[in-house]
Amino acid sequence: MCEHCSPNLPHPIAPSRRSLMLFAASAVGMLLGDRIADATEAKAPPKPDNLLSPDASLKRLMEGNARYVQGVSRRNDFKQEREALVGGQNPYAAVLTCADSRIAPEYAFDSGLGDLFVCRVAGNFASDETVASMEYAVAVLNTPLILVLGHDRCGAVDATMKSLKDDKPPPGHISSLVAALAPAVWASSLESGDALANAIRQNVIDNVNKFKSATPILNAAVEQNKLKVVGGLYRLDTGRVDLLN
Repeated sequence: MCEHCSPNLPHPIAPSRRSLMLFAASAVGMLLGDRIADATEAKAPPKPDNLLSPDASLKRLMEGNARYVQGVSRRNDFKQEREALVGGQNPYAAVLTCADSRIAPEYAFDSGLGDLFVCRVAGNFASDETVASMEYAVAVLNTPLILVLGHDRCGAVDATMKSLKDDKPPPGHISSLVAALAPAVWASSLESGDALANAIRQNVIDNVNKFKSATPILNAAVEQNKLKVVGGLYRLDTGRVDLLN
């Protein structure tokens, strides 16, 4: 094509002011939408199904135990749960239970990762550190339920009874367990029936009451109906958890 020839090509059309404004508005909208979505995603709990009332949490806990007892526990996708829980946790229940190797709350209540906030110590009693841990679960993680879970034939309670009867302290730091469990043993000593079972039950009741009255966090949550504290007994032969009134 020579330099004097006019190319028979369409001339570019300059964008109108209206189209520029619409484009700018669209771009801003997309940017804000992305930021809002990011903010919403950041605030969303890792396990939305765990946002429950205290009563609903207890119902879910016991339904899981029923599946466990019947041998129809669900299969959990731990890989997906691990990825979802990297940035935080929102357990639907907290459990104080014994360190006994025959009890595993996550199995007993057919729960996955991030569902249960568990504290374990021989004799399932609430030390100051345990109360503090439960305060964290309630105040920071918004956990609506605490279960104190004892179990049949608890060795820690049995050892405490023998130590008190023989007036012989156990060796090492085990004496600290005896000191913590002794009040329940003494309180149940006049009851009829199985002395060990009575002491185990009393120990659960005592620690339920301790959590309920723990100021300033747990007792306030209970009074505001944001928290339920219950006791239960795990049956070693069946895996069933019986709630205490």
